[in-house]
Amino acid sequence: MRIISGKNKGKRINVPKKLPIRPTTDQSKEAIFNIIHNKYDFDSLKVLDLYTGSGNISYEFASRGAKNITSVDNNHKCINFIKSMSNELNYNIRTIRSDVFKFLKSNTMSYDVIFCDPPYNYTIEHYIEIEGLIFNNIALNDNGLFIIEHSKTIKLDSLNNFKESRGYGGCSFSFLYL
Repeated sequence: MRIISGKNKGKRINVPKKLPIRPTTDQSKEAIFNIIHNKYDFDSLKVLDLYTGSGNISYEFASRGAKNITSVDNNHKCINFIKSMSNELNYNIRTIRSDVFKFLKSNTMSYDVIFCDPPYNYTIEHYIEIEGLIFNNIALNDNGLFIIEHSKTIKLDSLNNFKESRGYGGCSFSFLYL
């Protein structure tokens, strides 16, 4: 895993094998960040990274200049790894160890970009619940972007705020807007 662009471009992140993760591939990450880059100024973004795992997406946002990043995962090893890497790279990533559903139910903040990479075995009902918690609790700012990484076998075009989906390798990314 490496950082694609920004102040730490090319930096390799050596993730411990014991972490229960499935990192977004460099190719997919580059494509997604090209889309985000064309829509937003990274310096002013408020970012929420759900099911953050290794922190791969959070590091990419931080390297590109985002200063307000919150990473949520329920695994304490993942959270500890992100804290360690964030210190090493001098990033200001706020980490929260929590179940994503519980976090979204109690969240009072809103974000410009929400990236969500849940387990690939989630059903459409899980995605509907996540979408509802984000859009009903106004967790997404006006002109905000909600990106869901998911298996190509699941289609999310039935979600209320769905706009488009793009496939890269074995995964898909669905984009939802207000």
